Amino acid sequence: MRTDEQPIRLTLIAPAGRMGQAIAAAADEDRRFTLDPDHGDVLVDFSAPAALAATLERAQTSGVPVLVGTTGLDELAERRLAMAAQTVAVLKASNTSLGVALLDELVERAARVLGRAWDIEVIEMHHRHKADAPSGTALTLGHAASRGRGTPLTAESGRDGTGLRRAEGAIGFASVRGGTIVGDHDVIFAGPDERLILSHRAENRMIFARGALAAAAFLHRKPAGLYSMRDVIEQA
Repeated sequence: MRTDEQPIRLTLIAPAGRMGQAIAAAADEDRRFTLDPDHGDVLVDFSAPAALAATLERAQTSGVPVLVGTTGLDELAERRLAMAAQTVAVLKASNTSLGVALLDELVERAARVLGRAWDIEVIEMHHRHKADAPSGTALTLGHAASRGRGTPLTAESGRDGTGLRRAEGAIGFASVRGGTIVGDHDVIFAGPDERLILSHRAENRMIFARGALAAAAFLHRKPAGLYSMRDVIEQA
């Protein structure tokens, strides 16, 4: 950052939350940013689905971009994001890790190259307090694989019982919850006589905070539109 540039002001929607605290700590060590609870250049929301409508209204009223890292959003929330993106820059990210953004790209390419003859399974592990399953990141990776195949996502989750048969072209999801696991994701491509496994391991919540800062820097002064972490890493 040049000395004549002002730092980017971040408004954290849930500053007391785990991600809010992590982003505040990361911003405190990065002179490109400062925190402003009322007049931010970028809104950062890692709160809860119920808070999304108010956050998007605030972004549109203020005319500032917004980073939404909240997971567990329903179809109504997705429509609200799309509508808000018509007037302000919106970046939706189920996971702000730059490594996961690259994994998303690799999964799409692998699915395109390997084709429908290879079965795909997504396995994710998180801490015992995580409330949604499969994780937003797992679903994002599943959608990346579907894009690579050129087909809509058909998901199989929570398999249980006997006499089960894997649906043709389905992508399986398995969720593990326990302890203090920050986040593990494996995408398994199982083909005839071989397997390809693409993996990411989150060892500290600060990787998401640093990725969120990269996303906020990307969003600053961006035109209206709906963006993703893929856009952030492609600009790098």
